[in-house]
Amino acid sequence: MIFQCFQKYRYLTSAFDRPAFQRMITDIEEKKVNMVITKDLSRLGRDYILTGHYMERYFPEHRVRYISLLDGIDTGVDSTANDITPFRAIMNDMYAKDISKKIKSVKRDKQRKGQFIGGKPVYGYKMHPTEKNKIVIDEEVAPVVRRIFALALSGMSCRNIAALLNQEGVPTPATYANLPVARPGPYTGLWSSERISDMLQNETYIGNMVQGRSVKISYKSKKCLKQDPANWVVVEGTHEPLVDVETFRKVRMLVNSRRHTRSRTYDFLLKGLIFCHECGYPLAVLNRKNARGEDVLYFVCRTYQRFTKAGVCTCHSIKEKTVTDAVVAKVREVCQAYLNPDELLPVAREAVENAGKQSGLEMELQMLQSKIDSLTANLDRVYTDRLSGLLPESDFQRIFSRIKLEREQLEEKRQELELRQKSPVRSEDRARELVQRFVETAGESRELLVSLIEWVELTEDKKVIIKFRFAQLDEASQNSQGVAPFETA
Repeated sequence: MIFQCFQKYRYLTSAFDRPAFQRMITDIEEKKVNMVITKDLSRLGRDYILTGHYMERYFPEHRVRYISLLDGIDTGVDSTANDITPFRAIMNDMYAKDISKKIKSVKRDKQRKGQFIGGKPVYGYKMHPTEKNKIVIDEEVAPVVRRIFALALSGMSCRNIAALLNQEGVPTPATYANLPVARPGPYTGLWSSERISDMLQNETYIGNMVQGRSVKISYKSKKCLKQDPANWVVVEGTHEPLVDVETFRKVRMLVNSRRHTRSRTYDFLLKGLIFCHECGYPLAVLNRKNARGEDVLYFVCRTYQRFTKAGVCTCHSIKEKTVTDAVVAKVREVCQAYLNPDELLPVAREAVENAGKQSGLEMELQMLQSKIDSLTANLDRVYTDRLSGLLPESDFQRIFSRIKLEREQLEEKRQELELRQKSPVRSEDRARELVQRFVETAGESRELLVSLIEWVELTEDKKVIIKFRFAQLDEASQNSQGVAPFETA
């Protein structure tokens, strides 16, 4: 079977995710195609890297013959035209890059003129029925926008406004515009405080055209990067406003005044590891004062926090310390069950003996004595300078007291080491102490915890589910005697 990729020029791009091209790749994988014919090399693609990949590797590996009619390329025969194919692919890529620059320049020029070039206008506006690149007020949802600004001006927070709209069943901007949702979540179709905040600070509602909020990385990628507000293209007075400038200014001041309440972050041992079992989203942390005025951190479900009145999830409120202590205790228990302390003793004993060889008490005593002798020499020099009149009395007393105190501290430490030298601790006891300390502190280090645990889930009835990264630890966890709130994945 011969698959012919004759397509109209205006439908071709430099990307290889075109529906027709992917359909052809599927047929090749199913061994339905043994030859691909295009008008010229640019019809296959304009990305010279991927074009070379398909011509030099993919097609030969799948025994597919490629022919470009106008370029005289035929991978089925040995021809000089095939030798210059990489250069043709590079020229096609450069052409696509040049076209991209010209299109971007035209769009940028339209943005500076205040012409709308987006797909859909912001919520509250629609495309002008007759004039191109112009937006007008959408009277169907304009009252909702004005009401949002009025509620914000009355002092209502963005979260409460979102909860009110969700309670009344007002369609969200995405729902109203029938936009597809790539990854539906538990709060899909619901208003959020972030959406309200973005609307309240959008100058489009006072008649200014705001564009250029994001730009594509390159003509070869569809990914966009958000731009700093200073780089946005804002043209004033391009369309009819929905709210007056004074109302917009006051609302923006109210929104900005609340920012400091959300800027504080907290560090805790399970940060980035604990999730809600019901909705799957990370748990948020709140700080609350107890009866003694002390700060206490609480875990709460982030979905419930954002959509409380919508009833999407439940609170899951519990003290952060309670969950952390329980997880640490479980990790320590699993380590105790998996590791046999007696098996670690030879390793610890060897480490103690090596440490004793490398930096024994004798060497430490010599270093201390050397420091004491150096301080004594300094005292002698200071006293000599005092007698010769080079050092004032006040400076002499200050320096003399400091050096004397430092020498006394070193002498006390030397005496302690001499006592230890006379009655040394057995390496066996030291080894047991190290092993016991390791088992007891297992789980208290965040680095160690992240290495051992993949994630932790908190259920609605306050059960903790721990998923270890290693099957051996999961097995040890299931075999060990766990406490009530624990389950293992």
